[in-house]
Formats: sequence, structure tokens, C-alpha cells
Amino acid sequence: MARIAFIGLGIMGLPMAVNLVRAGHDVTGFNRSPGKTARFAEQGGTAADSARAAVDGAEVVITMLPDSPDVEAVADDVLTAGGALWIDMSTIAPATARTVAARAHEAGLRALDAPVSGGEKGAVDGTLSIMVGGAVEDVEAARPVLDVLGKTIVHVGPTGAGQTVKAANQLIVAGTIGLVAEALTMLRTQGVDLAPAVEVLSGGLAGSTVLDRKADAMLAHDFTPSFRVDLHHKDLGIVLDSARDAGVPLPLGAVVAQLMAAARAQGHGDLDHSALLLVLEQLAGAKRD
Repeated sequence: MARIAFIGLGIMGLPMAVNLVRAGHDVTGFNRSPGKTARFAEQGGTAADSARAAVDGAEVVITMLPDSPDVEAVADDVLTAGGALWIDMSTIAPATARTVAARAHEAGLRALDAPVSGGEKGAVDGTLSIMVGGAVEDVEAARPVLDVLGKTIVHVGPTGAGQTVKAANQLIVAGTIGLVAEALTMLRTQGVDLAPAVEVLSGGLAGSTVLDRKADAMLAHDFTPSFRVDLHHKDLGIVLDSARDAGVPLPLGAVVAQLMAAARAQGHGDLDHSALLLVLEQLAGAKRD
């Protein structure tokens, strides 16, 4: 079992860290909000009062943070864990992943970018999809830890590749949520019974994980966040920046990025990303019954 430092105990990070504790690993956690660190300690983890204290003596350091600047902000602390394997599971820009990994290698650490997909439920159940960028030998060294956190763990290429695949994932998820929102709005405005409509759609080619996980809550207008609009807005910025740098047009992606930006501008940033439905309903002039 490994000595693991886990930095970032948010909606995703806390259940991931707890699963590592339950698997028998020695996990020390840190979060900028002390209350979340205390919740981790209540569930069997060891609490640290700083990122540097958390990584002291760690063999593996996992970061699960909101954005590129957050990862860069803890890098100096993580780099004090000489010889450790740093697995960054945040969703950040591929360029940042490459820069951080280069710094890690200079400091004698091994580094992987290993963002995840599956939402809060996947984090709780330990069934995340994990897309890993980095050296083959480092990926293999990380597998005993990653196997606790995810069900689908795939090495997708060199440093930065994991973040590039995650960007593609976020593009598909946002686009699918947008289309589900459009479909539900169209159906409701035409008097269709929505629950059976979703049932039959789910059984055909239109079926998807997004439809299965999000439709019921969207019908109930329950936008309790498992992944917030603010974060998906950030991720779509990464998507568009990466595509522009590569000279790749994303016409549909640009539209859904604007819809997500509209949701944020309308004050829905702290809601689940399925709150795109509110934007589509407003565009359609649809009023909820």
C-alpha cells in the first residue's frame, strides 16, 4: 500500500480520496477549505494543514483541482516530494500539463496527467474513466492507485495527451447535454408526455450516458451540482483554445460554448451543467408547468 498525498477534496476529490483510504492506502489530504479536510479525516484519512505538509514523505501525490492556476499554485509544494509520482487528475490546459511535468522531471519527480470523466457518481463508486498521459513505465507504476479510482484506465499518449482527450470528452458531454435540453424543450412545448418519451429515446440510437444520468433531474428542474456550469465553461475554453492552436474548426463546439457562457451569465454558474436546459427554455419562451 502506498503513502499518498491527496490535494483537492472537492465534489470529486473527497470521494476519490476516501476510496483510497478504504482500499488500505495511507492517505493524507489537504484542501484550502478546512471543513472539507475535516470531513476527510472523519472518514478515515489523515488531515494536513498545508499542501507541503501533505506531501511530506509521500510516494504518490494526487492533485484534483479546479483549473490550471490552481495546479500551478501548488506546484512548488508538490515538488518538495522528491522521487514521488505526481498524478494530476485535474482538468487543465494540455500546455499547462506539459509545463508542470517538465518542472516535476527537473525536480526528480515522475509526472502523469490523468483527468477523469464520470462525475460525482463515478468518483463515489470508483468507476471513473481515466485518460492518462505520460511515460509508459510511470503509467504502470500508477495503476495500483488508479485501479481503485476508475474502471476504465487508458494510456492515451505522452504528457499532455490525457488533457487533450479530456477536452474532447468535455466537448462531447456539453454538446450532448445541449441537444438533450433542446429535445426536452421541443417535446414539452408540444405537449408530449416527457417521462415515456425519455424512456423510448434511451432505448434507441439516441440513448446515451448523458440521457440516462441527466434526463430525470432535468425533467424535475433539479440542478443540484455534480459538475458545475462554471467548471464546464472553463473546460470549453480549454477546448476552443486547444483547437485554435491546432488550427481545427469546431463549429458545433463554439455554439455549445456560447450556450454554457450564457448559462453562466444568467447566474447559473453554481448549478449542474444540465442547467443548459434553462437557457434553451428561455430561448423558446417556454414556461415550466
